Amino acid sequence: MKKCFASLLFILCFNLSYSLSHPLADTTIYEIESYQDGLDLMKELNYTRESWEAGIREVPSLFIMQISDKWRSKTTHEISVKLKKQIFFRVLAPLALYSNEIIMEERTKLKALIKKGPDWSKSDSNWLLALAKDYKVSANSKEDLTAYVLSELLMRVDIIPVSLALSQSVEESGWGTSRFAAEGNALFGQWAWGKDAMKPKEQRSGMGDYGLAKFDTPVESMMAYMHNLNTHNAYKDLRSQRAEMRNNGGEPRGYELTNSLIKYSERGQAYVNTLQSIMRVNHLQQTDEAYLNHDQVILMVSVDDN
Repeated sequence: MKKCFASLLFILCFNLSYSLSHPLADTTIYEIESYQDGLDLMKELNYTRESWEAGIREVPSLFIMQISDKWRSKTTHEISVKLKKQIFFRVLAPLALYSNEIIMEERTKLKALIKKGPDWSKSDSNWLLALAKDYKVSANSKEDLTAYVLSELLMRVDIIPVSLALSQSVEESGWGTSRFAAEGNALFGQWAWGKDAMKPKEQRSGMGDYGLAKFDTPVESMMAYMHNLNTHNAYKDLRSQRAEMRNNGGEPRGYELTNSLIKYSERGQAYVNTLQSIMRVNHLQQTDEAYLNHDQVILMVSVDDN
């Protein structure tokens, strides 16, 4: 395992909007040659099964930059199922937590502007309109920012519980071993069309030139998944149930929200049952209590991905 300080270019590739709220001066790249290197790094960061079982819910800002084909073709065949699960969950949890932090920054500002409004500055109005466009809520001018629109925005701009993100990534990517995960960091099987989509071996007739969306980094896949749940009409029930949890003074919980995902898969209720089973067997409900440590940002890169 090699440690080096991250180059500006590499940081910018990862950055997205992270630097707006978290300085990246201490960002470090770790080159990982094997899964054991990754485990050693996690142990150094006290990110272990023992610390989790001791009740520690602080998770390091440890971000995998690529789902290595080695994980699919070699590593998962060499290690136990138990170890495969531990590595997968520890690697993906920071991605979900980071994505939720970005959403919560938007939600916090949105709530502040709702409380302040409607006498917003031009920049505030423009920010709200841009947010509405991003979250697919119809609003083209300041006059369109009605109480209904703002209420709909508040319902959409909210976190996806970590337990739900982890269980769906397991089911959709086969523990990160799918061809689409290796080829395009695709963790959730999101559809896409056109030449850039990753094509399945057999396309269904009548659906056009479809495939799966690919991403430059796994965190982009995670963020796109959360944005999908927060905007698509098929998941309106999830957003309503989540808002009800908020209104009752609680935090969104993944296990309860699985019941609203019948439309996520053609399997319907069987898909929901599978997600709940994954959560129970792997005790994922505890991950909804996790939070990121921001003292150090670590980008983990597999050597075979360079």
